[in-house]
Amino acid sequence: MTSDPASAPSAPQVRFWPVDDLPALSPDPFLDEVLREEPITRIRLPHGSGHAWLVTRHEDVRFVTSDPRFSRERVVGRSVTSMSPQPVASQTAGLQYIDAPRHTRLRRVVSRAFTGKSMNRLRPVAERTAAELLDGMRRAGAPADLMQHLHGPFPIAVVCCFLGAEEGDWRGWAAAAETMLSVGGGGNAEERNRAARKVTRDRIVELLRRRRDEPREDLSSVLAQAAATGEITDDEAVSLATAIYVSGGHAVRNNSGSMMYALLTHPDHLDRLRREPETLPRAVDELFRYVPHRNGVGIPRIATEDVELDGHVIRAGDAVYNAYVAANRDPEVFPDPDALDFDRTGPGHLAFGYGPHHCMAALMARMEAEVMIGSVLERFPRIRLAVPADEVEFQRRGLLRGPRSLPVAW
Repeated sequence: MTSDPASAPSAPQVRFWPVDDLPALSPDPFLDEVLREEPITRIRLPHGSGHAWLVTRHEDVRFVTSDPRFSRERVVGRSVTSMSPQPVASQTAGLQYIDAPRHTRLRRVVSRAFTGKSMNRLRPVAERTAAELLDGMRRAGAPADLMQHLHGPFPIAVVCCFLGAEEGDWRGWAAAAETMLSVGGGGNAEERNRAARKVTRDRIVELLRRRRDEPREDLSSVLAQAAATGEITDDEAVSLATAIYVSGGHAVRNNSGSMMYALLTHPDHLDRLRREPETLPRAVDELFRYVPHRNGVGIPRIATEDVELDGHVIRAGDAVYNAYVAANRDPEVFPDPDALDFDRTGPGHLAFGYGPHHCMAALMARMEAEVMIGSVLERFPRIRLAVPADEVEFQRRGLLRGPRSLPVAW
Protein backbone atom coordinates (compact mmCIF):
# COMPACT_ATOMS: atom_id res chain seq x y z
CA MET A 1 0.00 0.00 0.00
CA THR A 2 2.84 2.41 0.78
CA SER A 3 6.29 3.11 -0.68
CA ASP A 4 8.85 5.91 -0.80
CA PRO A 5 6.94 9.24 -1.25
CA ALA A 6 9.83 10.71 -3.20
CA SER A 7 9.27 8.21 -6.02
CA ALA A 8 5.55 8.94 -6.43
CA PRO A 9 4.23 10.67 -9.57
CA SER A 10 2.76 14.17 -9.62
CA ALA A 11 -0.70 14.73 -8.20
CA PRO A 12 -3.71 14.38 -10.53
CA GLN A 13 -5.47 17.40 -11.97
CA VAL A 14 -8.15 18.95 -9.73
CA ARG A 15 -11.69 18.14 -10.92
CA PHE A 16 -14.69 20.30 -10.04
CA TRP A 17 -17.57 18.24 -8.65
CA PRO A 18 -20.87 20.18 -8.53
CA VAL A 19 -22.71 17.35 -6.71
CA ASP A 20 -25.96 17.86 -8.59
CA ASP A 21 -29.29 16.37 -7.56
CA LEU A 22 -29.75 12.93 -9.07
CA PRO A 23 -32.96 11.11 -9.96
CA ALA A 24 -34.17 8.54 -7.42
CA LEU A 25 -31.40 6.00 -6.68
CA SER A 26 -29.26 6.67 -9.75
CA PRO A 27 -25.52 6.34 -9.07
CA ASP A 28 -23.51 9.55 -9.34
CA PRO A 29 -21.89 9.60 -12.82
CA PHE A 30 -18.94 11.60 -11.44
CA LEU A 31 -18.16 8.85 -8.94
CA ASP A 32 -18.60 6.18 -11.62
CA GLU A 33 -16.11 8.02 -13.82
CA VAL A 34 -13.38 8.55 -11.24
CA LEU A 35 -13.75 5.03 -9.82
CA ARG A 36 -13.20 3.71 -13.32
CA GLU A 37 -10.54 6.15 -14.57
CA GLU A 38 -8.77 7.72 -11.59
CA PRO A 39 -9.84 6.11 -8.28
CA ILE A 40 -7.60 8.44 -6.26
CA THR A 41 -8.12 11.94 -7.58
CA ARG A 42 -8.38 15.54 -6.42
CA ILE A 43 -11.59 17.53 -6.28
CA ARG A 44 -12.99 20.98 -5.68
CA LEU A 45 -16.52 21.20 -4.30
CA PRO A 46 -19.02 24.10 -4.47
CA HIS A 47 -18.13 25.63 -1.08
CA GLY A 48 -15.09 26.23 1.08
CA SER A 49 -11.61 26.79 -0.27
CA GLY A 50 -8.79 24.87 -1.88
CA HIS A 51 -9.09 21.29 -3.04
CA ALA A 52 -9.10 17.82 -1.50
CA TRP A 53 -8.22 14.27 -2.36
CA LEU A 54 -11.07 11.88 -3.17
CA VAL A 55 -10.61 8.16 -2.51
CA THR A 56 -13.15 5.81 -4.13
CA ARG A 57 -11.88 2.22 -4.18
CA HIS A 58 -13.07 -0.15 -1.45
CA GLU A 59 -9.54 -1.09 -0.37
CA ASP A 60 -8.30 2.51 -0.32
CA VAL A 61 -11.31 3.79 1.64
CA ARG A 62 -10.69 1.12 4.28
CA PHE A 63 -7.03 2.17 4.43
CA VAL A 64 -7.70 5.89 4.91
CA THR A 65 -10.52 5.43 7.43
CA SER A 66 -8.46 3.12 9.64
CA ASP A 67 -5.08 4.90 9.48
CA PRO A 68 -4.49 7.30 12.42
CA ARG A 69 -2.43 9.60 10.17
CA PHE A 70 -5.73 10.91 8.79
CA SER A 71 -7.40 13.12 11.40
CA ARG A 72 -11.01 14.22 11.80
CA GLU A 73 -10.11 16.59 14.64
CA ARG A 74 -7.85 18.74 12.48
CA VAL A 75 -10.78 19.66 10.23
CA VAL A 76 -12.26 21.83 12.99
CA GLY A 77 -11.80 25.52 12.31
CA ARG A 78 -10.39 24.96 8.82
CA SER A 79 -11.95 26.06 5.55
CA VAL A 80 -11.99 22.90 3.44
CA THR A 81 -13.66 22.58 0.05
CA SER A 82 -17.07 21.11 0.83
CA MET A 83 -20.58 20.42 -0.40
CA SER A 84 -22.28 22.97 1.83
CA PRO A 85 -21.37 26.23 3.54
CA GLN A 86 -21.89 24.59 6.95
CA PRO A 87 -20.27 21.41 8.36
CA VAL A 88 -22.31 18.28 7.67
CA ALA A 89 -22.45 17.58 11.42
CA SER A 90 -21.90 19.57 14.58
CA GLN A 91 -18.20 20.08 15.24
CA THR A 92 -18.82 20.45 18.97
CA ALA A 93 -21.17 17.53 19.66
CA GLY A 94 -20.87 13.78 19.38
CA LEU A 95 -17.98 11.76 18.02
CA GLN A 96 -17.64 13.00 14.45
CA TYR A 97 -14.82 15.55 14.75
CA ILE A 98 -12.54 14.07 17.39
CA ASP A 99 -9.62 11.63 17.36
CA ALA A 100 -8.10 9.24 19.87
CA PRO A 101 -7.70 9.29 22.78
CA ARG A 102 -10.83 11.38 23.43
CA HIS A 103 -12.74 9.60 20.68
CA THR A 104 -11.78 6.22 22.14
CA ARG A 105 -12.93 7.27 25.62
CA LEU A 106 -16.33 8.57 24.48
CA ARG A 107 -16.94 5.72 22.05
CA ARG A 108 -16.17 3.18 24.77
CA VAL A 109 -18.95 4.67 26.89
CA VAL A 110 -21.56 4.89 24.12
CA SER A 111 -20.83 1.37 22.86
CA ARG A 112 -22.20 -0.05 26.13
CA ALA A 113 -25.68 0.86 24.91
CA PHE A 114 -25.27 -0.45 21.33
CA THR A 115 -25.18 -4.20 21.97
CA GLY A 116 -26.95 -7.20 20.52
CA LYS A 117 -28.72 -7.65 23.86
CA SER A 118 -30.02 -4.08 23.85
CA MET A 119 -31.26 -4.44 20.27
CA ASN A 120 -33.11 -7.64 21.18
CA ARG A 121 -34.73 -5.73 24.03
CA LEU A 122 -35.63 -2.81 21.74
CA ARG A 123 -36.98 -4.91 18.88
CA PRO A 124 -40.42 -5.70 20.40
CA VAL A 125 -40.94 -1.96 20.98
CA ALA A 126 -40.00 -1.32 17.36
CA GLU A 127 -42.39 -4.01 16.16
CA ARG A 128 -45.28 -2.62 18.20
CA THR A 129 -44.55 0.88 16.93
CA ALA A 130 -44.46 -0.26 13.29
CA ALA A 131 -47.73 -2.15 13.74
CA GLU A 132 -49.42 0.90 15.28
CA LEU A 133 -48.20 3.22 12.51
CA LEU A 134 -49.17 0.85 9.70
CA ASP A 135 -52.59 0.21 11.24
CA GLY A 136 -53.07 3.98 11.14
CA MET A 137 -52.07 4.01 7.47
CA ARG A 138 -54.61 1.29 6.71
CA ARG A 139 -57.33 3.30 8.41
CA ALA A 140 -56.33 6.37 6.39
CA GLY A 141 -56.80 4.35 3.22
CA ALA A 142 -54.98 4.11 -0.08
CA PRO A 143 -53.19 5.84 -1.62
CA ALA A 144 -51.05 6.73 1.37
CA ASP A 145 -47.62 8.25 1.86
CA LEU A 146 -45.36 5.63 3.42
CA MET A 147 -42.84 8.32 4.41
CA GLN A 148 -45.49 10.18 6.39
CA HIS A 149 -47.01 7.11 8.01
CA LEU A 150 -43.92 4.95 8.67
CA HIS A 151 -40.45 6.04 7.61
CA GLY A 152 -40.73 9.50 9.16
CA PRO A 153 -42.17 8.78 12.63
CA PHE A 154 -40.79 5.25 13.17
CA PRO A 155 -37.08 6.15 13.58
CA ILE A 156 -37.98 8.99 15.97
CA ALA A 157 -40.06 6.61 18.08
CA VAL A 158 -37.30 3.98 18.19
CA VAL A 159 -34.44 6.35 18.98
CA CYS A 160 -36.53 8.00 21.72
CA CYS A 161 -37.06 4.61 23.38
CA PHE A 162 -33.37 3.83 22.93
CA LEU A 163 -32.55 7.09 24.70
CA GLY A 164 -34.82 6.12 27.56
CA ALA A 165 -38.09 7.95 26.95
CA GLU A 166 -41.26 6.06 27.78
CA GLU A 167 -42.64 4.06 24.87
CA GLY A 168 -45.56 6.37 24.16
CA ASP A 169 -43.70 9.64 24.66
CA TRP A 170 -42.08 9.86 21.22
CA ARG A 171 -44.97 11.83 19.74
CA GLY A 172 -44.09 14.72 22.05
CA TRP A 173 -40.56 14.72 20.61
CA ALA A 174 -41.60 14.38 16.98
CA ALA A 175 -42.60 17.97 16.22
CA ALA A 176 -39.26 19.38 17.37
CA ALA A 177 -37.44 16.66 15.46
CA GLU A 178 -39.32 17.49 12.26
CA THR A 179 -38.34 21.15 12.60
CA MET A 180 -34.69 20.30 13.27
CA LEU A 181 -34.46 17.93 10.32
CA SER A 182 -36.42 19.97 7.77
CA VAL A 183 -34.57 21.21 4.71
CA GLY A 184 -34.76 24.90 3.88
CA GLY A 185 -37.78 26.93 4.91
CA GLY A 186 -38.36 30.64 4.78
CA GLY A 187 -39.20 33.41 7.17
CA ASN A 188 -38.10 32.62 10.71
CA ALA A 189 -36.95 29.04 9.96
CA GLU A 190 -33.63 29.59 11.74
CA GLU A 191 -35.41 30.85 14.85
CA ARG A 192 -37.78 27.86 14.81
CA ASN A 193 -34.82 25.52 14.44
CA ARG A 194 -33.04 27.08 17.44
CA ALA A 195 -36.22 26.77 19.51
CA ALA A 196 -36.64 23.12 18.49
CA ARG A 197 -33.04 22.35 19.43
CA LYS A 198 -33.54 23.97 22.83
CA VAL A 199 -36.69 21.92 23.46
CA THR A 200 -34.85 18.74 22.51
CA ARG A 201 -31.81 19.61 24.62
CA ASP A 202 -34.03 20.38 27.63
CA ARG A 203 -35.79 17.02 27.26
CA ILE A 204 -32.45 15.19 27.07
CA VAL A 205 -31.04 17.04 30.10
CA GLU A 206 -34.13 16.09 32.11
CA LEU A 207 -33.92 12.47 30.94
CA LEU A 208 -30.25 12.25 31.97
CA ARG A 209 -31.08 13.77 35.36
CA ARG A 210 -33.79 11.18 35.99
CA ARG A 211 -31.63 8.27 34.87
CA ARG A 212 -28.79 9.28 37.18
CA ASP A 213 -31.15 8.56 40.10
CA GLU A 214 -33.21 5.79 38.46
CA PRO A 215 -30.98 3.90 35.99
CA ARG A 216 -32.53 1.57 33.45
CA GLU A 217 -31.21 -0.34 30.43
CA ASP A 218 -31.03 2.55 27.95
CA LEU A 219 -28.58 5.06 26.49
CA SER A 220 -29.43 7.85 28.94
CA SER A 221 -28.66 5.57 31.87
CA VAL A 222 -25.31 4.61 30.36
CA LEU A 223 -24.39 8.26 29.78
CA ALA A 224 -25.72 9.47 33.15
CA GLN A 225 -23.80 6.83 35.08
CA ALA A 226 -20.60 7.58 33.13
CA ALA A 227 -21.01 11.28 33.93
CA ALA A 228 -21.68 10.53 37.60
CA THR A 229 -18.40 8.61 37.90
CA GLY A 230 -16.43 11.28 36.02
CA GLU A 231 -15.73 9.08 33.01
CA ILE A 232 -17.32 11.77 30.81
CA THR A 233 -18.55 15.28 31.56
CA ASP A 234 -22.18 16.33 31.81
CA ASP A 235 -21.78 18.39 28.63
CA GLU A 236 -20.34 15.38 26.80
CA ALA A 237 -23.29 13.26 27.94
CA VAL A 238 -25.78 15.80 26.58
CA SER A 239 -23.85 16.25 23.32
CA LEU A 240 -23.60 12.51 22.70
CA ALA A 241 -27.30 11.91 23.40
CA THR A 242 -28.31 14.82 21.16
CA ALA A 243 -26.08 13.73 18.28
CA ILE A 244 -27.37 10.15 18.40
CA TYR A 245 -30.98 11.33 18.60
CA VAL A 246 -30.68 13.67 15.60
CA SER A 247 -28.70 11.31 13.37
CA GLY A 248 -30.80 8.32 14.39
CA GLY A 249 -33.98 10.00 13.19
CA HIS A 250 -32.69 11.68 10.03
CA ALA A 251 -30.44 8.97 8.57
CA VAL A 252 -32.81 6.05 9.11
CA ARG A 253 -35.76 7.98 7.67
CA ASN A 254 -34.01 8.59 4.38
CA ASN A 255 -32.19 5.30 4.04
CA SER A 256 -35.15 3.11 4.92
CA GLY A 257 -37.37 5.08 2.53
CA SER A 258 -34.84 4.49 -0.25
CA MET A 259 -34.73 0.80 0.60
CA MET A 260 -38.49 0.51 0.28
CA TYR A 261 -38.41 2.42 -3.00
CA ALA A 262 -35.74 -0.03 -4.26
CA LEU A 263 -37.96 -2.98 -3.36
CA LEU A 264 -41.07 -1.44 -4.89
CA THR A 265 -39.17 -0.89 -8.15
CA HIS A 266 -37.74 -4.46 -8.09
CA PRO A 267 -40.95 -6.55 -7.95
CA ASP A 268 -39.10 -9.87 -8.32
CA HIS A 269 -37.06 -9.10 -5.23
CA LEU A 270 -40.18 -8.04 -3.35
CA ASP A 271 -41.91 -11.29 -4.34
CA ARG A 272 -38.95 -13.28 -3.09
CA LEU A 273 -39.10 -11.61 0.32
CA ARG A 274 -42.80 -12.46 0.50
CA ARG A 275 -42.05 -16.11 -0.33
CA GLU A 276 -38.83 -16.38 1.70
CA PRO A 277 -39.06 -14.02 4.69
CA GLU A 278 -36.03 -15.75 6.22
CA THR A 279 -33.87 -13.98 3.61
CA LEU A 280 -34.77 -10.55 5.03
CA PRO A 281 -31.55 -9.97 7.07
CA ARG A 282 -29.40 -10.77 4.03
CA ALA A 283 -31.60 -8.63 1.80
CA VAL A 284 -31.33 -5.68 4.19
CA ASP A 285 -27.54 -5.92 4.17
CA GLU A 286 -27.49 -5.86 0.36
CA LEU A 287 -29.91 -2.92 0.36
CA PHE A 288 -27.50 -0.98 2.58
CA ARG A 289 -24.80 -1.58 -0.04
CA TYR A 290 -27.04 -0.86 -3.03
CA VAL A 291 -28.81 2.31 -1.89
CA PRO A 292 -26.81 5.54 -2.40
CA HIS A 293 -27.26 6.91 1.08
CA ARG A 294 -25.82 10.37 0.53
CA ASN A 295 -25.12 12.99 -2.07
CA GLY A 296 -21.42 13.51 -2.60
CA VAL A 297 -19.23 13.01 0.45
CA GLY A 298 -19.41 13.65 4.16
CA ILE A 299 -16.73 14.62 6.66
CA PRO A 300 -13.15 14.93 5.40
CA ARG A 301 -9.93 14.00 7.16
CA ILE A 302 -6.62 15.88 7.28
CA ALA A 303 -3.31 14.08 6.71
CA THR A 304 -1.02 14.65 9.69
CA GLU A 305 2.07 13.61 7.72
CA ASP A 306 2.99 12.65 4.16
CA VAL A 307 1.28 9.37 3.20
CA GLU A 308 1.79 7.44 -0.03
CA LEU A 309 -1.32 5.74 -1.34
CA ASP A 310 -1.25 3.69 -4.54
CA GLY A 311 1.40 5.83 -6.18
CA HIS A 312 0.15 9.23 -4.96
CA VAL A 313 1.63 11.31 -2.14
CA ILE A 314 -0.96 12.86 0.13
CA ARG A 315 0.97 15.65 1.83
CA ALA A 316 0.69 16.62 5.48
CA GLY A 317 -2.17 19.11 5.77
CA ASP A 318 -4.04 17.83 2.70
CA ALA A 319 -7.78 17.15 3.06
CA VAL A 320 -9.04 13.69 2.07
CA TYR A 321 -12.62 12.58 1.39
CA ASN A 322 -13.73 8.95 1.34
CA ALA A 323 -16.52 8.06 -1.08
CA TYR A 324 -18.30 5.21 0.69
CA VAL A 325 -21.02 5.17 -1.96
CA ALA A 326 -18.42 4.60 -4.68
CA ALA A 327 -16.60 1.97 -2.62
CA ASN A 328 -19.87 0.05 -2.30
CA ARG A 329 -19.97 -0.17 -6.11
CA ASP A 330 -16.32 -1.10 -6.62
CA PRO A 331 -16.49 -3.84 -9.31
CA GLU A 332 -13.27 -5.40 -8.00
CA VAL A 333 -15.10 -6.21 -4.79
CA PHE A 334 -18.77 -6.39 -5.83
CA PRO A 335 -19.22 -8.04 -9.26
CA ASP A 336 -22.06 -6.46 -11.26
CA PRO A 337 -22.26 -3.71 -8.61
CA ASP A 338 -25.34 -1.98 -10.02
CA ALA A 339 -27.42 -5.14 -9.56
CA LEU A 340 -29.48 -5.74 -6.42
CA ASP A 341 -28.42 -9.26 -5.44
CA PHE A 342 -29.73 -10.82 -2.22
CA ASP A 343 -27.34 -13.77 -2.68
CA ARG A 344 -24.21 -11.64 -2.84
CA THR A 345 -21.22 -12.93 -0.87
CA GLY A 346 -17.73 -11.65 -0.22
CA PRO A 347 -16.34 -8.60 1.62
CA GLY A 348 -18.69 -6.40 3.56
CA HIS A 349 -20.05 -3.07 2.37
CA LEU A 350 -19.00 0.30 3.82
CA ALA A 351 -22.42 1.87 4.27
CA PHE A 352 -21.64 2.33 7.97
CA GLY A 353 -18.10 3.51 7.41
CA TYR A 354 -14.99 1.72 8.59
CA GLY A 355 -12.31 1.99 11.24
CA PRO A 356 -12.59 3.93 14.52
CA HIS A 357 -15.48 6.07 13.21
CA HIS A 358 -17.53 3.09 12.02
CA CYS A 359 -21.17 3.84 12.88
CA MET A 360 -21.99 2.36 16.28
CA ALA A 361 -25.69 2.42 15.43
CA ALA A 362 -25.27 -0.16 12.65
CA LEU A 363 -26.97 -2.88 14.70
CA MET A 364 -29.93 -0.60 15.41
CA ALA A 365 -30.22 0.58 11.79
CA ARG A 366 -30.28 -3.04 10.57
CA MET A 367 -32.89 -3.98 13.14
CA GLU A 368 -35.07 -0.99 12.21
CA ALA A 369 -34.86 -1.78 8.49
CA GLU A 370 -35.79 -5.42 9.10
CA VAL A 371 -38.76 -4.43 11.26
CA MET A 372 -40.06 -1.81 8.81
CA ILE A 373 -39.77 -3.97 5.70
CA GLY A 374 -41.04 -7.10 7.45
CA SER A 375 -44.01 -5.27 8.96
CA VAL A 376 -45.00 -3.69 5.64
CA LEU A 377 -44.89 -7.04 3.81
CA GLU A 378 -46.81 -8.79 6.58
CA ARG A 379 -49.64 -6.25 6.63
CA PHE A 380 -49.66 -5.23 2.98
CA PRO A 381 -48.57 -8.24 0.91
CA ARG A 382 -49.84 -6.57 -2.28
CA ILE A 383 -48.25 -3.18 -1.65
CA ARG A 384 -47.15 -1.27 -4.74
CA LEU A 385 -46.30 2.25 -5.82
CA ALA A 386 -49.39 4.39 -6.35
CA VAL A 387 -47.62 6.52 -8.99
CA PRO A 388 -45.09 5.74 -11.74
CA ALA A 389 -41.60 5.24 -10.28
CA ASP A 390 -40.22 8.35 -11.98
CA GLU A 391 -42.89 10.50 -10.32
CA VAL A 392 -41.75 9.70 -6.77
CA GLU A 393 -40.28 12.91 -5.38
CA PHE A 394 -36.85 12.68 -3.75
CA GLN A 395 -35.00 15.11 -1.49
CA ARG A 396 -33.28 17.99 -3.25
CA ARG A 397 -30.15 19.92 -2.29
CA GLY A 398 -29.69 17.75 0.77
CA LEU A 399 -26.73 15.79 2.08
CA LEU A 400 -28.77 12.62 2.48
CA ARG A 401 -30.74 11.07 -0.36
CA GLY A 402 -34.20 9.67 0.14
CA PRO A 403 -37.83 10.04 -0.90
CA ARG A 404 -39.71 13.13 0.21
CA SER A 405 -42.88 11.12 -0.22
CA LEU A 406 -43.58 7.51 -1.17
CA PRO A 407 -47.18 7.06 -2.37
CA VAL A 408 -48.35 3.46 -2.11
CA ALA A 409 -51.49 1.45 -2.63
CA TRP A 410 -52.42 -2.13 -1.65
